[in-house]
Amino acid sequence: MSSTKKTINLRGLKCPLPALRTRKVLKGLSPGDVVVVECTDPLSAIDIPHLLSETGDTLEGSEQADGVLIFRIRKA
Repeated sequence: MSSTKKTINLRGLKCPLPALRTRKVLKGLSPGDVVVVECTDPLSAIDIPHLLSETGDTLEGSEQADGVLIFRIRKA
């Protein structure tokens, strides 16, 4: 079974849009798929992990580069 990797660009969106868009994308993924989420809203650093605690999906990593927050999420 191969997993899919998808990147979504949510730069410029303000809370709660990054979390809502991430939730929508996760619903369409199969278990094991990975989505990379790129956000510029500082609140995403709180909202995305909180979202994952609700959905049960896994935050594999996060980083910040040039004001962009990048989250790597694996669908549970």
